[in-house]
Amino acid sequence: MKKNILITAAIAVAASLFTAIIYLKWATPQPAVLQIQHQDHTPSQAALYTKNENGEYIPLDFTAITQQVVDGVVHIKATQLSAPQDAMGDLPEAFRDFFKDSPFFRFEEPAPRGPQARVGTGSGVIISKDGYIITNNHVVENASDLEVMLHDNRTFKAKVIGTDPSTDLAVIQIKAEDLPVLEFADSDKAKVGEWVLAVGNPLGLNSTVTAGIISAKARNINILRKEQYAVESFIQTDAAINPGNSGGALVNVQGKVLGINSAIASPTGVYAGYGFAIPANLAKKVAEDLIQYGVVQRGVLGVMIRTVTADLAKEKELDLLQGVYVDSLLENSAAAKAGIKEGDVIIKADGTDILTSSELQEVIARHRPGEVVPIVVNRFGKEKTFEVTLNNRKGKPDLVQKESQSLFNALGIEVQAIDKSLAKKLDIPGGLQITALHRGKVRQQTQVREGFIITKVNGKEVRSVEDMEKLLKDYQGGVMLEGVYEDLPGTYYYAFGM
Repeated sequence: MKKNILITAAIAVAASLFTAIIYLKWATPQPAVLQIQHQDHTPSQAALYTKNENGEYIPLDFTAITQQVVDGVVHIKATQLSAPQDAMGDLPEAFRDFFKDSPFFRFEEPAPRGPQARVGTGSGVIISKDGYIITNNHVVENASDLEVMLHDNRTFKAKVIGTDPSTDLAVIQIKAEDLPVLEFADSDKAKVGEWVLAVGNPLGLNSTVTAGIISAKARNINILRKEQYAVESFIQTDAAINPGNSGGALVNVQGKVLGINSAIASPTGVYAGYGFAIPANLAKKVAEDLIQYGVVQRGVLGVMIRTVTADLAKEKELDLLQGVYVDSLLENSAAAKAGIKEGDVIIKADGTDILTSSELQEVIARHRPGEVVPIVVNRFGKEKTFEVTLNNRKGKPDLVQKESQSLFNALGIEVQAIDKSLAKKLDIPGGLQITALHRGKVRQQTQVREGFIITKVNGKEVRSVEDMEKLLKDYQGGVMLEGVYEDLPGTYYYAFGM
């Protein structure tokens, strides 16, 4: 009897031990490290995995993606010309006017100097085999010369096809064929936490790739505040972005372009953890417009809006805390014509949930005048849908034509030929006097004053409006204006880019 009891106890103890071993081995959570066994059954190095856009697990290895995308990102060198300083150096204008006729001060007239060149660099993304490249407007703005270097070190001169300061985008073109092209992704599907690579040429370092994640979406950092119709809905990333990355690509793990790198937030001017890219869906549409129409075709709702916050919801007695509040409706408003009213809260546009003003601006900016966009609003707690036919900025549902500005409108100057008596007084054969200055290339890029008399353009004499038009018609590159003032001694030079 005792022997049977001992046997039973031994069996129970053995069963308990076996159960404990099984539990410890299988029930205790194990580290989530995936290993691939070779045929000789030796484990390979542990690998991290992530999901692709199809929900499939793929190794988190950026080498293949890098090889896929670096050929499609170019280095851009932009040269701007600035005029040399005049005879009186750095003295403020008031002091120069005061001292110019003084017998106690003598200002030696320096020898004429050519234009001073300032070179900036940036990046660009090839979007067509025949040489169209998208980049930032601030990379090419006011450039007199553009040079593009491909990843294989081939270099080309480039021309500007079109610019859109309101989104900080531009399209340039080089004369080349069979170029490697990067494909745009659907940036609406991008998710916070998703892995991304920033590809570009920061700090003069060609073909640089950095990795990070998407930190946030639809960021408005107020960097385009000088533009009346600015659209800011940036993808934020912690992939390192520095000066020179501007215009480069932010790509996903499939090697598709999620955005065009545009800005950084930093107290020092270099990477501090926050970079910003223009979403691909917006960039693609702007590029298509610039190539097809020469100008961006931007649809307009015609509303003044604010992002709904807790304070705004309390103030307006709203029963929701997210969306875009319609403050007022503009004259000839497309939204008003469709039935949207002041006090409505826009919660969805074109099928996309709207949480902030930036998101609404981006969605509308992806549409052209005349296109119909469904808008869902919350009105006193009830949802209503309106089909809005977008207008252009002039309040009409028509595509806009690229304005055919005259040469002098583009330059921002009004001129007239001087008479013979003034030419004789100044001892010059003739010239064109600037009678008015407006917003344009000359005022933006030089310190010229009204009253300046242009005697030469790029070293060639001008005596009439026709002379100047002939010299600058279809001209691209740096322009040097040479001339005189009635009330100042010496010859002055002003340089700008066309």
